[in-house]
This record gives sequence, C-alpha cells and structure tokens, in this order.
Amino acid sequence: MASTGPLSGITVIDLSRILAGPYCTLLMAELGARVIKVEPPGKGDDARHYGPFKEGRSTYFVSINRGKQSIALDLKAPADKRVFEALLAKGDVLVENFRPGTMEKLGYGWETLHARYPRLIYAAASGFGHSGPYSRHPAYDMVVQGLGGIMSITGHPGSPPTRVGTSIGDIGAGLYTAIAVNAALLHRERTGEATKVDIAMFDCQLALLENAIMRYTTTGDIPGPMGARHPSITPFEAFPTADGHMIIAAGNDGLYLKLCAALGRPDLAQDPRFATNDLRNRNGDALRAALDPLLRGKPTAEWIAILEGAGIPCGPINNVAQALAHPQVKARNMLVETNDPKIGTVRIAGNPMKLSAFADPPTRPPAPDLDGDRAQILRELGLQP
Repeated sequence: MASTGPLSGITVIDLSRILAGPYCTLLMAELGARVIKVEPPGKGDDARHYGPFKEGRSTYFVSINRGKQSIALDLKAPADKRVFEALLAKGDVLVENFRPGTMEKLGYGWETLHARYPRLIYAAASGFGHSGPYSRHPAYDMVVQGLGGIMSITGHPGSPPTRVGTSIGDIGAGLYTAIAVNAALLHRERTGEATKVDIAMFDCQLALLENAIMRYTTTGDIPGPMGARHPSITPFEAFPTADGHMIIAAGNDGLYLKLCAALGRPDLAQDPRFATNDLRNRNGDALRAALDPLLRGKPTAEWIAILEGAGIPCGPINNVAQALAHPQVKARNMLVETNDPKIGTVRIAGNPMKLSAFADPPTRPPAPDLDGDRAQILRELGLQP
C-alpha cells in the first residue's frame, strides 16, 4: 500500500492487537510506513469484535487500523511460519504486544530473530515489560491506570476511583513505542545496528504522572484528586458561570494581574494573600471563594469574550460534539474520512503530526478485511497464493 511520509519505504510487521501496539503502528502508517497486520485466522484482532458497530463492522477497529494491510497466519503451522519468516526477511520493524515469553514459545524471541534478521528492529509493548518480578503478569489499560497511580489523582476529592476518560494506559504505551521505534530506525540508519524496544504500560503510566511524582518525592505528601484544579498553579481550573463552567488558566503573575483587571476586581491583585503564584496556591480556597460568585454573574460565552480580549487563556468545557465543531478542527484537518467498501464513509480523528514536507490529505485508506491482502502479499514474497 503506497504511502508518502518520512517513513515511506519502511515495512512494519504488526503482530499486535487491540490498542497499545495497533496505536503505535497507526502512527507509523500515518508517517508513511507500510504496516502489514499479521492476525490469527478465523477471528483476527480482538478489536474487530469491539463496538460501536456499523453494518456489523467494528468502527473501533476501523479507526485504529486504517491504512494497514492484513494477512491471517497461524504461527504454529509450518506453512504459515514460512510465510511469516519471509515477511520478517523483508521487514524493517516487528511490533508485538503479547505477554513476555509468548514470542519465545513460538520460536521468535529477540535473540533468535536478531541472529536471523540482524536489521530487524523488534518492538514489544506489554503490561510490565520484559524484566522485573511482574514481567509475566497480564495487564489491560484499567489495570495499569490503577497500579500506575493515575487513577488516584483523577476525579474529585472524596469521589470513588475514576478512570481517565480515554485509554491512557494503552495510548501512552503506543505513543512511547512509536517514539522509541523511530529512534531505533535512526540508530540503525547511523550504525547499521538493530535494537530491541521494550515498552511497559506500567512504566509509561509512571512517566505520565508528570509533577505528581516530584510533589511526592519533594514534600512527602501523597497527591490526591483535585477535580479540575492544577496542583501547582492558581487560578488554573474550571469555574462555574451563569450557564455552565469555563476554564481559566492564569499561568503566571502577569496573567493574574490582567485577570483581576478584566474581572473588575483590581483589589484582588493588591491582596497580599495572592501576590505570587506560590501564595495563591496556598490560599487557593480563599481566592476561589472570591472568584466564584463573580463568575456566576455572566454566561460562559460572555466571560470568554471578555477574558480573550484581555489575553487571558480560557475556554469552555466542550463535549465531544462541541469539540469536533470547533473551527480549528477543520482548519487543522483533525476530522478525516475513510471510505470503507462495506459501510461507506466513516469520520475519524486526523493526524496531529503536521510535517511541512508532506501532504495531510482529508481522506485515509480503509482498514483491511481479515486476510484481505493475502494474495498480494504472497505474490510479493514469491509464494503461491
């Protein structure tokens, strides 16, 4: 499947399923790589069976696997193993997200593959990585969200445990895998050496905790959920208005002074409790008590017009429909279409990676049928369909 992008000419053999690995290979396909999904015969990637469905086809699968190709292979069957090994001989990158040890049982662990295919980069995304006492434990997105601490700082104080609204465990691992694979490709280009990429979803959750780890290691205090409030900057949170809520993000002392002027409360700028961000953070409840009744006096749109005019970062809290209707979405091509031969047009998220040397078309190739590219792939490998 011809594609243009900085990874044009790179072939990715994709053994991964569901989300973490497929999200990595989606990003690589968006950057121009050819991605060949190797799926189990009969059922294929588990994501093919996840809703929402249209005409019996998983649009979840379509959104993550657009622009890829598919061949169904049983890696325990000798004939299919020969096809798989022919693919590996022509591939640049192998991506898998099995539990550690699975590839070794199949005869395709890193040591074996590196000896046979010395230019093949091997990327593994798993729950806990290929080392450590939890290495062989299974994990899904929710498991690592809980173990990695991110759920403990999500939601409101006193609320029950709250999952991050997107699959940050899987998506985070997919992003880090894609970054590492691209670095490995650059390393191979410079040195000729292929490497193994070992990504753990649990590790990624820790890395994504941002300043929560630093706050704990610095102060000894265990961070907890703070609702929509930023832990280190004040005022930097959601506030009620006459008809809903809005975000105000006064990220420094200068913006705070502008905010006070725009709100008609210059006295708050002179209050010694709020003179610096550190003091505002310590006295956040008092500042909130002063701002809440004021902001409830006008609707969101009116406040946004006032604050944007004063140069204050702010915005509404959109639902998904409102977010997609924002004029930036069309301007940045962040809602694209794929024309699926079975279900017609499907609108999906665009590519946030904009590169000046390459086009960002408004359409994308469809996701493959299970085993839909077998004949083409076998011909290219010099094997009989």
